Amino acid sequence: MFQVRIHGRGGQGVVTAAEILSVAAFSEGRHAQAFPSFGSERMGAPVVSYCRIDDRPIRTREPVMEPDAIIIQDVTLLHQVDLFAGLSPDGYVIINTSQSFDELGLASLFSNFRPERLRNCPATEIALEHVGRALPNAALLGGFAALSGEITLDAIDAAVRERFIGVVGERNAAAVKAAFYFVTLSLEEMVHASPD
Repeated sequence: MFQVRIHGRGGQGVVTAAEILSVAAFSEGRHAQAFPSFGSERMGAPVVSYCRIDDRPIRTREPVMEPDAIIIQDVTLLHQVDLFAGLSPDGYVIINTSQSFDELGLASLFSNFRPERLRNCPATEIALEHVGRALPNAALLGGFAALSGEITLDAIDAAVRERFIGVVGERNAAAVKAAFYFVTLSLEEMVHASPD
């Protein structure tokens, strides 16, 4: 089972992101579940949503305490919430930011993690460019697909178009692709820069 935890703030589409990811997994013939966890339900409050993906039926309903991947939609949560609780050094992390992990003060935390599984992605800027609104959720799913390989770009693209019809769907799908290629390019640059 592959477990994803998504952190953000109310109004950023955190719950929608988990739902889109689960629909994308279903479209690939897998089992999936998505559900949120709310504190105070108000705009701007911290929100967490979860998604599980498996090749077999999923029986558990508990919150994801030991995620395989973490998607962070709002970088301002970094020093307010323990976002990385339960994540192993083999886990995936994608953060909505153009800042480096050094600039974010995360370099020492990530020193034992696999660098090819850690990425930043300026999803808000990508969303503003393609969607016209600062909603990073769909773009981050594109980046997550590139980073993890757990879901395909085509599946995310189709799920986004199903969720957001018409022009809004087209624009969000463009943001998904832009983030996918941004992360793909950064991974390729890392491979070429390594001394091996």
